[in-house]
Amino acid sequence: MAKQGEALQALQARLAKNSRNSSKPPASDSYSKVKRTESLRKSGDKPNGGQPGHEGHTLNASDHPDQIELHKAATCEHCQASLVGIEASGYEERQVFDIPAIRIAVTAHRAEVRICPACGGTSKGVFPSGVTQAVQYGATIKTWATYFTNQHHIAVERAAQIFDDLVHHPVSDATVLKASEEFAVCITPSTEAVKEQLRVCEVLHVDESGLRVEGKLHWLHVASTDTLTHYEVHAKRGQEAMDAAGILGAFGGTAVHDHWTPYFRYDGCGHALCNAHHLRELQFIAKQYQQPWADDMAELLLEIKAAVEETLPQAVSLPSEWLEAFEQRYDEIVQEGFDANPLAPPATAGEGPKRGRRKQTPPRNLLIRLRDFKGQVLAFMYDFHVPFDNNQGERDIRMVKVKQKVSGGFRTLEGAKRFGRIRGYISTARKHAKNVFEAIRDAFDGNPFMPSPETH
Repeated sequence: MAKQGEALQALQARLAKNSRNSSKPPASDSYSKVKRTESLRKSGDKPNGGQPGHEGHTLNASDHPDQIELHKAATCEHCQASLVGIEASGYEERQVFDIPAIRIAVTAHRAEVRICPACGGTSKGVFPSGVTQAVQYGATIKTWATYFTNQHHIAVERAAQIFDDLVHHPVSDATVLKASEEFAVCITPSTEAVKEQLRVCEVLHVDESGLRVEGKLHWLHVASTDTLTHYEVHAKRGQEAMDAAGILGAFGGTAVHDHWTPYFRYDGCGHALCNAHHLRELQFIAKQYQQPWADDMAELLLEIKAAVEETLPQAVSLPSEWLEAFEQRYDEIVQEGFDANPLAPPATAGEGPKRGRRKQTPPRNLLIRLRDFKGQVLAFMYDFHVPFDNNQGERDIRMVKVKQKVSGGFRTLEGAKRFGRIRGYISTARKHAKNVFEAIRDAFDGNPFMPSPETH
């Protein structure tokens, strides 16, 4: 009966897992809604809506309108007498902000051909550097195509339809695709600069997620900071893919991640674990296994986080006496957890395999991690440069996953890799408050956005 009870509990625990209480991705959630009360966020004292001091946004009148339309008063509203020729005593103005009709403009570049009267030789004017074909699309058309498909994840055929609808000029799907291909080449200097700066940054966020390419599971890897983003698409999830990205192998700072084992193979850098993952797992254990130590550990982690936030302006680490006190409480809670989850007895004859590691329960597996990686779990309180969680990496990977939801996957590996490079460029530009459309246009003009090493 005891074995049946354990099996039933394990089954119930597996079914109860979702993206809010474990490391499972949101895409794996079933259609049944997860109760909002299970959120890790706690109710605060602030009321709903905009907070005091929040800067509002409204449409203000322009001091310099582009055009003025005058509406004359022809007759008196009271006696219907003619007002023609009467000088206006004042004006009431109303402004309308709108977009004028957009049409494609065709510029014909003509290089003069002249014959030298002295020697009879023929000379020709020089075309601009970007004008290489008899008939071609300009940089703005390519910018539109790249912006639609890579920034807003619009499908290629729908992007082509937008041109037809907005500018009354149909473009082919091949033209839209070629724009991204050309753009990926244009941003090569920026991509390499981002990778080089990521290798020397102090704290690096890394994460990975599945991606469908050619109908098969591939992996999207991200390495990022609050100012830089780089994506790598690879058929593998582990160290082979990370080596191919060419960042972690040369990195010497602190890598923040979710305890995926291959990250620890890079021993040239420090490691910090994402405590948002721990909070979700602790919530799951407290609810599913009714173990109080899990709530105590979650409260302790959040208490340390609050202490760090209160101390941030004055120091780079918590005071030594605080560190000792928090470490002691941490160890006591972990021990309390082990007391509640003793080591499973070895399998007896006929009950299962004897070779290999014994399978442990989810509570004990988490406790082993909290015990063995204590320094990595609490890294954020020893060094304030290290964040509490890996939310930066998870946010950076989320928008590329949106592309997969829209398109269902990538038809070619090269297309997926190209999209990753472009999204890395766009993400980096946005983190520097650059206008994405202008950043794309600048790259087509030969001036891609280059992040400064001093900005991170």
